Amino acid sequence: MNGESRGIGRPSGRGGGGGAGAKGGAGGKDGGGKRYFFRRRKVCKFCADKIDYVDYKDVKLISQFVPERGKILPRRMFGTCAEHQRKLTEAVNRARHIALLPYAAE
Repeated sequence: MNGESRGIGRPSGRGGGGGAGAKGGAGGKDGGGKRYFFRRRKVCKFCADKIDYVDYKDVKLISQFVPERGKILPRRMFGTCAEHQRKLTEAVNRARHIALLPYAAE
């Protein structure tokens, strides 16, 4: 019983070896190697909807980016651009200050 037979070790979706046919075959650009998962690029919701000002009073919009625990989620989670992430953070902090959003989970 080695580690590979039980599925212990490196997860198969991480790009390393592992999985059936990962090292076998041609392995070049002729389609004989490992297939990689194509991930769609995330687009900024604010840029797509052409929202310039992130309103702190729009709790419905802001709460999409703040989970139940009350943390502001990073850019990589939703794909927001840097400019809109800064505006979103400012809007969340303002909404928290006047008690529209919670600071933390209860």
